[in-house]
Amino acid sequence: MLTFKNTALRSVALSALIAGTPALAQDQQAADLIVMNAGTVFADGAATSETTAFAVRDGTFVALGSDDDIEAYRGDDTQVIDADGRTVIPGLNDSHSHQIRGGRFYNLETRWDGIPTLKEALERIRTEADRVPEGEWVRVIGGWSPYQFEENRMPTVDELNEAAPDTPVFVLFLYSQGFLNKAGVETLGYTSETETADGSRIEILENGGAILHAEPNPSILYKTIGALPQMSEEDMVNSTKHYYRELNRLGLTSSIDAGGGGHVFPEDYVGSNNIATNDGLPLRMSYYLFAQDPGGEIAEFKDWIANNEVGVNQDAHLDHGYELDGAGEFLVHSVGDWENFMAPAPDLAEREAQGQDPRGDLHAVTTMLVEAGWPLRQHATYGDSIALIMDVFEQVNEEQGEFAPRWAIDHAETVRDAELERIKALGGGIAIQDRMAFAGEYFVDRYGADAAKAAPPVRKMLDMGIPVGAGTDGTRVSSYNPWPSLYWLVTGKTVGGFQLWDETNRLSREEALGIFTSGSAWFSQEEDVKGKIEEGMYADFAILSDDYFTVPEEDIMSLESVLTVTGGNVVYADDMFADFAPEALPEVSPDWSPVVSYQNALDVR
Repeated sequence: MLTFKNTALRSVALSALIAGTPALAQDQQAADLIVMNAGTVFADGAATSETTAFAVRDGTFVALGSDDDIEAYRGDDTQVIDADGRTVIPGLNDSHSHQIRGGRFYNLETRWDGIPTLKEALERIRTEADRVPEGEWVRVIGGWSPYQFEENRMPTVDELNEAAPDTPVFVLFLYSQGFLNKAGVETLGYTSETETADGSRIEILENGGAILHAEPNPSILYKTIGALPQMSEEDMVNSTKHYYRELNRLGLTSSIDAGGGGHVFPEDYVGSNNIATNDGLPLRMSYYLFAQDPGGEIAEFKDWIANNEVGVNQDAHLDHGYELDGAGEFLVHSVGDWENFMAPAPDLAEREAQGQDPRGDLHAVTTMLVEAGWPLRQHATYGDSIALIMDVFEQVNEEQGEFAPRWAIDHAETVRDAELERIKALGGGIAIQDRMAFAGEYFVDRYGADAAKAAPPVRKMLDMGIPVGAGTDGTRVSSYNPWPSLYWLVTGKTVGGFQLWDETNRLSREEALGIFTSGSAWFSQEEDVKGKIEEGMYADFAILSDDYFTVPEEDIMSLESVLTVTGGNVVYADDMFADFAPEALPEVSPDWSPVVSYQNALDVR
């Protein structure tokens, strides 16, 4: 079993004081792990070839330098890793994801992330339709764009019917549309008379299938996902283990989970809770609680505040391993502005005219959270929404004489200059994700190319000194893979290669990596302990398959880790580092899971 060390930061200096030994001499004691012969190390916010080695003890970096410098830390029991001239980066940290929910469903989902052709995507459906037992579904739940395919288009329901004539299939595209084959419609019993929430629509087709439309309310999409068969608790634990190993394979060592619709706390958190309590998580997870009941948010948060404490580590094996960090990303649903660029933007002023009270709802919940000292974050896509949110946040701050200890706006694609100034003045941050990399073509169709040149205006945020963290919003809106997000930040392009940003909004590779590591750590109040390869910081790092800093831009999307370390412990190793690999995971369950097909085809573990 993989054992994590749970030692407080700066424990080296503390131990030295207790022993009456000078700290320098204590530092020169043998390390638990040393990495030698690195080609490039991302340290102090820059790529450097001068630092080629580092030492790790008790889960933290204790020294950086040349191979000769670090040789002094080699002891009889020191684990020595030769990086073989490869690039080493701090472990990636997703500032906004839905990883706990992603682990809950991973073993059930057929993924199209990164597949180059629609033909291959449909072949995956055909393959899985032949494998799943009666009563189960083939489900593709996000993470793809039609513009990633050579065919440059969506699948048709006719194609889904042909690929799976007898097995129900559901394909989700962002939170914009869903596709059901004939067997899926029959299984769910959907008809043209099926009731949907305002802003959702079911289009029944002549071929017996259906297209589900969020216009822009995605409730019909959530409803459909929720109606599909679930796994047992045992299988959810297995699924979460395999999903987290997959994240480690991509170089992730931390993630901030933003809750999510249809994901109920604490019932639906059993996979991550089980692993944190028993084996210890292989990546650090901070999570936020997402209100599930529109109109009932006050009662939900009142219960959560009374029965939970923020900032308490629940992982017995890993420092800062698994922590409830606050409230969000939806504080109240009446303020929610769904990011469906295939439909008009929601109008919060219209909601007020119709008798809803988004300002009052948000004010009540925000006041409760500020009084309790909880960090918070709120989903907001559009400038008008952010203006309303800031009206409320500023009012609560004035009334209470203080605001949340750490707070953020999520997404902010069309945030305006005035609101950037207000966010900065109130001490907030902005977590940005690569949703535009998957939906940018639709954004341009609706709002024009000029509006997309700085959506979101990340360069302006950084220049203003606003804390910015990068992420994916995986697994449904975009892929959980962080590398397409880094590609988007560097190139300003969608995964289909469409140029969105102009040159002024693009980031250098160092800047993009910085906000995907130390930048994201700000949002969980961990910027002083992780996100950098630096003495005294947590030893979370990844050795990459190729040099991120020099590969052609298009190759950034295909990067991955060949060895990933969290807290000084190897949590993923490919074949070239097989001697360091963690204990093999249990076989995927259920045994018909699509993940089995991926493992057999890719041989990535």
